[in-house]
Amino acid sequence: MAKVIIYPTNSLILSDLVERFGHNPLAMMEKIKEKVTTVSVDSPPLNITAEEPKNGLKYAAIEVPAGVRGRMALIGPMIDEADAGIIVSESPLAFGCMGCARTNELTKFLIRDTGIPLLELEFPKSEDEGQEFVYKIAEFLKSLSEGETEA
Repeated sequence: MAKVIIYPTNSLILSDLVERFGHNPLAMMEKIKEKVTTVSVDSPPLNITAEEPKNGLKYAAIEVPAGVRGRMALIGPMIDEADAGIIVSESPLAFGCMGCARTNELTKFLIRDTGIPLLELEFPKSEDEGQEFVYKIAEFLKSLSEGETEA
């Protein structure tokens, strides 16, 4: 079972597809759940520890806005953990809105820079494109499974 980073990192559709093909989606929803349900977090409105802003510095310089560093403190470790990735470009907000253009660019750059197997797709604009979109994702995820059995 491969750990697959998805972009947008909060896309329920991508997360579900990855899971259906027997892999572990690395998605923002799980990270947020960990933050909200962790007992060690003392201030529920903030849901961060003192170490997390420092962790964000590994992925983004001190000069970038705090929001980018904060998001990267969550997204960066998922990228480091990933065995593969799926990036969907030009997606509508309902597919998974990341909310910050600088974080979006940095996230895509870091995923591409890791050298992991990567599938990049444009969001489909018709039913036929939608079927092809799902087919390409399915084939990519199946190829990850085949690679595991050969190793």
